[in-house]
Amino acid sequence: MEHNAPWWKNALIYQIYPRSFQDSDGDGVGDLNGIVQRLDYLADLGVDAIWLCPVYRSPQDDNGYDISDYCDIDPVFGTLADMERLIREAGQRGIRIIMDLVLNHSSDEHPWFIEAKKSRENPYHGFYIWRDGVPDAPPNDMKACFGGSAWTWVPELRQYYFHQFSVKQPDLNWDNSAVRQQIYGAINFWIKKGVGGFRLDVIDQIAKVPDEKITNNGPMLHTYIREMNRATFGGTDLVTVGETWGATPEIARRYSDPAGDEFSMVFQFEHIGLDQKPGGEKWDLAPLRLQDLKQVLSKWQTELYCRGWNSLFWNNHDLPRIVSRWGNDGAYREASAKMLATLLYGLQGTPYIYQGEELGMTNACFPLEDCRDIETLNLYKERLEKGYSEEEIMRSIHAKGRDNARTPMQWTAGPNAGFTTGNPWIRVNPNYRQINAEQQIGEPGSVYSYYKRLIALRKETPVVQNGRYELLCPEDTSIFAYKRDDGANTLYVVCNFYDEHVEGPLLPVQDEDVLISNYPDPPAGSHLRPYEAVWYLCRNDRVTPVLGGR
Repeated sequence: MEHNAPWWKNALIYQIYPRSFQDSDGDGVGDLNGIVQRLDYLADLGVDAIWLCPVYRSPQDDNGYDISDYCDIDPVFGTLADMERLIREAGQRGIRIIMDLVLNHSSDEHPWFIEAKKSRENPYHGFYIWRDGVPDAPPNDMKACFGGSAWTWVPELRQYYFHQFSVKQPDLNWDNSAVRQQIYGAINFWIKKGVGGFRLDVIDQIAKVPDEKITNNGPMLHTYIREMNRATFGGTDLVTVGETWGATPEIARRYSDPAGDEFSMVFQFEHIGLDQKPGGEKWDLAPLRLQDLKQVLSKWQTELYCRGWNSLFWNNHDLPRIVSRWGNDGAYREASAKMLATLLYGLQGTPYIYQGEELGMTNACFPLEDCRDIETLNLYKERLEKGYSEEEIMRSIHAKGRDNARTPMQWTAGPNAGFTTGNPWIRVNPNYRQINAEQQIGEPGSVYSYYKRLIALRKETPVVQNGRYELLCPEDTSIFAYKRDDGANTLYVVCNFYDEHVEGPLLPVQDEDVLISNYPDPPAGSHLRPYEAVWYLCRNDRVTPVLGGR
C-alpha cells in the first residue's frame, strides 16, 4: 500500500438499500435499527464502510431519492436519534457510514418547492428551473428518464418546471448561489454528525443547460464541485464518490485526481451498458461480448493508474443481480458468483458489495403485479403503447428491472427470509430457502465464505492496491485473464467466464502459487473448468517453469 494512502483505497464498501435490508419493527419495511441488528454480520464479512441509500424524510415517490428534508430521517426508517445510534454503533466496529446525497433534484413536497410554486416573486422560485410557455407546448422535446416530458406545466404560474426524473422530482437550479449554500449547509450538518463520507447521486447533471439540451457534464460542473469541496468535505478524510453516467476516463481523472479538489472516485457505467443494443436503451437487450468487457475494464484500469481511482462494482440498487446477468444462476450459480468476484477484486480500486451479492442472490423475475419500481411500471405502459408485445416487455423487465435488486435480504430459510415479521413491502425472492445467510455463514464452500476470504486477501496483498495492470490474451472469447505487477510481486488473475471446459494461458506459475480458487482443488495445469477462477501470487525474483497450456 502506498505511504499515507487514504483509508478508502484499502476499504471494502457495502451498499445497503435500507427498505429491503432488515425490518426491526414488523411493518414490512427495513429500517435503521434493523441495520444496527446486522452490524456484526457486516463486521465479520470485512466491511469498512456502509453506503446507505437515502433515509432522509421523503414522500417515497422514488424510494427516497425524492427528498423533502435533507436534515431529518423519514419515519419509515426511524428517527434522527436512530441515525446517530447507527453511526455510533457502526463506528465501534470500525465501520463508517456513507450518506447518499441527492443534490440534482428535491421532492416536489420539499418546503422550497412548495414556496417556489406560490409566485414568480417568491425568493424560493429561483431554487428551481422554470420556463414561460403555454399549455401543451413544452419549451423543448426533452424527455424525463422515467418517461414522458421533462417539463411539467403549473397553471397558476403559467410556467413549466424542469425535471429529469419523476414529475415529483423537480431539478434544483445550481446556478442560484442560494441553492448551493443551502446544500452545503445540509452536507456540513451530516459531517458534524460523524458520517464517513458521501455518495453523490447523478452529480454530473447538476450543471445542466436545458435550453441547449445539455444534461451531463455542463460547462459549470467542475466549478460547482470544487466550490462544494471547499465549503464542505475538502481537507477531511471523508470518502466521496460521484455517480457519473456520462464520465469518460479523461473526465474521471478530473474528478478523482489525487492532487485535485473534487472527489475520491466516481462510479462510471461504461461496462454496464455492454449488454444493450448499440444506440438503444438499457431495455433493448443484446448478449455481452467478453472482448468488449475486457476492453472497457482494461481501459479504465490503465487510464486511471496513478492519475485517479476506480470504483469496482457489478451491482447496485439500480442494476440487476450480476449472477443472473453475466453469470449462471442455475447449475453454476455458486461457481459463477465466485468467478465474478475473483475477476473484479483483483483490479485496482475500491470494491463495492451490494447487499446479498455476497450470498449469490439472483434476479426475482416477478410478474408485473408484484413490481414496485416507478421506472419499471412506466416502461411497461410506454412500451405497450408503442406496440411492443407483453412478452418482449417482460423479458426486458426480468433482465434489467430495478426490483431485481430490491427484494428483501435473504437472512434465513424461515418466514419472509428473516427480513420481517410483517408483510414485506415487496415480495421476497422465492429461492430464499436455498439461498440465505444463515446457511452460508461458517460453510467453507459457500459464496459468503469465499467473499470473506477474498476481501481479507485484498487487504493483505499490496500488489492488489498498487500493481500495474496488464491484460492477457485479449482476443480470447472465453478467458478473462490479467496480471498486476508492483515490482516485487505479480498477481495473475485467470477466469473462465463461461460454462465450458477450456485451456487457459501459459503462465510462469506453480500450484503452490495459488492464493485463492473457486474450486476446492487448484486447476490441473492450464485446464479450466466451467466458471473456474484463480489468483496466483508470484515473487518476481523467482524463476518458475510455466504450467503449460496455450
